[in-house]
Amino acid sequence: MRIVNLIQLALRAIKRNKMRAFLTMLGIIIGVAAVIAMVAIGQGSKQSIQSQLSGMGSNMIVIRPNSNIQGGARLDNTTVQTLTEPDVAALEKDPQYFTAVSPQVSSRGQVINGPNNWTTNIQGVSPDFLKIRSWPLQEGVNFTQQDVKTSAKVCLVGQTIVSNLFPDGSDPIGKMIRFKNIPFKIIGVLSKKGENTFGQDQDDVILAPVTTVQKRILATIYYQTIFASALDEKSTDKAVDEITNVLRASHKLPPGTDDDFTVRSQAELINTFTATSQILTILLAVIAGISLIVGGIGIMNIMYVSVTERTKEIGLRMSIGARGIDILMQFLVEAILISVTGGLIGVAFGIAATKLVTIFLHWPTLVTQASVILSFMVCFITGVFFGYYPALKASKLDPIEALRYE
Repeated sequence: MRIVNLIQLALRAIKRNKMRAFLTMLGIIIGVAAVIAMVAIGQGSKQSIQSQLSGMGSNMIVIRPNSNIQGGARLDNTTVQTLTEPDVAALEKDPQYFTAVSPQVSSRGQVINGPNNWTTNIQGVSPDFLKIRSWPLQEGVNFTQQDVKTSAKVCLVGQTIVSNLFPDGSDPIGKMIRFKNIPFKIIGVLSKKGENTFGQDQDDVILAPVTTVQKRILATIYYQTIFASALDEKSTDKAVDEITNVLRASHKLPPGTDDDFTVRSQAELINTFTATSQILTILLAVIAGISLIVGGIGIMNIMYVSVTERTKEIGLRMSIGARGIDILMQFLVEAILISVTGGLIGVAFGIAATKLVTIFLHWPTLVTQASVILSFMVCFITGVFFGYYPALKASKLDPIEALRYE
């Protein structure tokens, strides 16, 4: 029997019981829509994390003091003092796989401009910090290496600082602000970055020469962090190894001893978060996929009912020459048609659901072609798997007994 005839027979059978067919499809529709929506949310989150971390500088390498254990207590990275100016000098001397280097220290306190004040974070960095972070200026100029040498009281401010200290919309360039009673002249305004992956406002920051923050605010010679930038993403691992070797030599660490610092690349951080997001996406898809199994069981149940109801029809077809394979294919095509139709409707509902999630909940979503194709294939397999046994039962009916069935 040709496939066209089989589809026509299946369509007639579905039309005779439209409501029952629709209710059978409903499990598949809900399952596919749930899978599409869950995978889209997971993929959207993954893409959002990757873009936000890449926005911080995809080639960035972060060096921090190691959290040594002393007296049974683990010290916080900011209290461990192992990174100093000679380390930066050693890193800046003939690097092979990385370019820019910037030390960093930070302090939190209140910044004041006339009657306006705001509690924020000031970071002491070098001029290369903006290059490492891929952070352009919106207006003004960056401070120079000479400003670092002289501990100049100049600074760059983020958009959040501008909106809170200059609510009247006046130009902040050239204005004086005070941080912990120390005056700073604003020479540049940073472009808007927005929130990072952890929900922190990246624009709520003041950048100043590292020596200025060290001497005038923190009174320390140590660095809390050192940032570096690999030549490119492919050179990141080699750059990490090179930095590790340089710092071990700078700290005069004997072979076999543990590092008193940690070196982490942005690529490593991206891979970690991506792997976590991928696991969550798979988990969500598996949970949503349970609905497909329930829908498949519904198809099997209805097909068994259909075989029972149409026993005489099966006997009649067999008596006029229909083979067992013809009967099997007739009911199998009907099950596949129900499943695939439900799948197509489910894909449409799933895409619509992701749009609504983006519009009303403002969650990042991404409907991929692979998820749509996979859902469609699962629907086809579901129709074959759950429709085969009822179809097989129909194909093995004895035609004489089937004609006598009441």
